[in-house]
Amino acid sequence: MAMLQAARARSLGLSQEAAFSWGLNRAIFYAAAKRGFRGSSSPASASPPGSGKAPPPEIYHLGDEEAFQRPNAEGHVFVIGDQDQTIAEFDRAVTARFGTGENFRTAWDEALRLVGGFDRTTLESRRRFYEEVYRPQRDALSDDWTRKYSPPTSSKE
Repeated sequence: MAMLQAARARSLGLSQEAAFSWGLNRAIFYAAAKRGFRGSSSPASASPPGSGKAPPPEIYHLGDEEAFQRPNAEGHVFVIGDQDQTIAEFDRAVTARFGTGENFRTAWDEALRLVGGFDRTTLESRRRFYEEVYRPQRDALSDDWTRKYSPPTSSKE
């Protein structure tokens, strides 16, 4: 989910760094939605003014979808609760699964090509993106990328 959402955001004009933040944010959001949201009832755990903590997040729209972002961050940094989805977090949660930077870049280019084959209207629609891009591709991409880029499991003899 994170890769295709990031490719979607990049195709819709976000910088690569912001697209990675968006992709990780949406993957976390949809995983939480799938299992039922738990924890804070506040979507962004905003701190009271003057508390010394980060300012409350603001809403960012990408097509008909929205996410919270840090207002004074350099570029777009999306947030869920008090967790910023930074490049470092994307690298830890997504890039590392590909084994090497080269493997990740190859998969990233593939995701960009795939998403780039859809019109802007499809990419701007949460429902259409899910139904026409993500759902039809997720299993095949996951299987293919796992086969190509995951380290072989060691078997004990």
